[in-house]
Amino acid sequence: PPGEVPLLLAIGHEFVLGSYLGPPLAFWLGEFAFRLAGTFGLYALAQACVVVAYWAVFKLGCAIVGTRHAVLGVLLMVGISAFTVPSPDFGPAVLAAPLWALALLHYWRAMGAGERGYWFLLALDLGLLLLASYVGLILIALMVLLTLATARGRRALFDPEPWIAVLLFAIVVFPHAAWLKTASELVVSGFNDSAAAGRLSPAVWLCVALVATHLGLGLLVALASGWPRRRRERAPEIDRNPVEPFARRFVYFFALAPAAGAIAIVFASGRLGPLDRVAPLVVLSGLAVVIVAGDQVLLYRERLVSSAWLGLLVAPPVLVVLGLLLLPWTVAVDLRIAQPANLEANFFAETFQRRTGKPLTFVTGDARIAPLIALAAPSRPHVFFNWAPQRSPWASAADLRAQGGMLVWPAADNTGTPPAILKTQFPAMVPEVPRVFARSIQGLLPLVRLSWSIVRPQAAQ
Repeated sequence: PPGEVPLLLAIGHEFVLGSYLGPPLAFWLGEFAFRLAGTFGLYALAQACVVVAYWAVFKLGCAIVGTRHAVLGVLLMVGISAFTVPSPDFGPAVLAAPLWALALLHYWRAMGAGERGYWFLLALDLGLLLLASYVGLILIALMVLLTLATARGRRALFDPEPWIAVLLFAIVVFPHAAWLKTASELVVSGFNDSAAAGRLSPAVWLCVALVATHLGLGLLVALASGWPRRRRERAPEIDRNPVEPFARRFVYFFALAPAAGAIAIVFASGRLGPLDRVAPLVVLSGLAVVIVAGDQVLLYRERLVSSAWLGLLVAPPVLVVLGLLLLPWTVAVDLRIAQPANLEANFFAETFQRRTGKPLTFVTGDARIAPLIALAAPSRPHVFFNWAPQRSPWASAADLRAQGGMLVWPAADNTGTPPAILKTQFPAMVPEVPRVFARSIQGLLPLVRLSWSIVRPQAAQ
């Protein structure tokens, strides 16, 4: 599986109310999807999130710019790489995108169109959004600001529905808020872990990421504009009724203000935190471009635009497949999505079962390998984060010593010398001869060599 999916499942398997990576909803849904349909279930869930986000933007566009221009806005979203390239890596940001889009749709219907019953759906959207990612705080703050700053919003506050919706929102987020009260330091420590920025400052990295994710959209706009074009070149015209000024300001505000607010937060705090994935922040970019284009959109070079759009849609998965097939034979790159997880997990689970007579219950050792083995092992063992024990409150070194488990780490030498932290936590451990695993596409890469040690259950020792 891609990216941080093994870690997401290691945490989701415990069904805790929160973790150092934030709210629990994405972790719970990921675990449910994996139990129902394995890794394919996670891929399907991720793509369902993208489709729901597109649908919500389409429905919002229909209400503001009409059906034809709403379709253009959704088609332009394919050029936003945040909705295509990283989308198979299901996580909080992928789940937050459709909830963000649904919240905007229901907020427009409640406040913009005056359909008061939608305040309750908005409360549910925002509650679930906050249970998916803390990035939802930005949208909540912006909605409060717009409601108080506009006459239409202030009028809506005289109705009972918004205040009842606040109560519904509080009920949805209360369990996690109660957990957060006692675990705030754990969450704050997780904000310091993002390595996405690399050598750039977090604020600069976020600005670069926001620009880079719109490059495909910019390409589609440039091609459709026909620039440079001949003077008498003609193009089909897609028109619409004039957009209401308030609706125009609504789209511009929620297309630009979230990114600006995120940059300000990262600049002030010096941390990326949950903003290392920008998908929720750019939900309305395509619709905003359509409104900027005017009431009559001229679509030049239709065939070229269609080809570019199709390329942006299918290129990411095609490149992934080609990378899996070709890179091991050319530049010998060890891709994280090409690890022999099933072979590794089956070997360690069967070895533990054979030697102790019990199914594998705990696994620990390396921060990347242990979660990977846990998701592929038949018994779905718990992962003890020995590298940061406070981040896995569901397990401890004492639990692992009592019930037994498997310690796994990359083999640095032929003797399988364990990391110092493992030797300190499990002083009685005896390293086994490192085990070698072959990838399904080995190419020029070296074999995967893992060191390991069994911690026998105390009753069996």
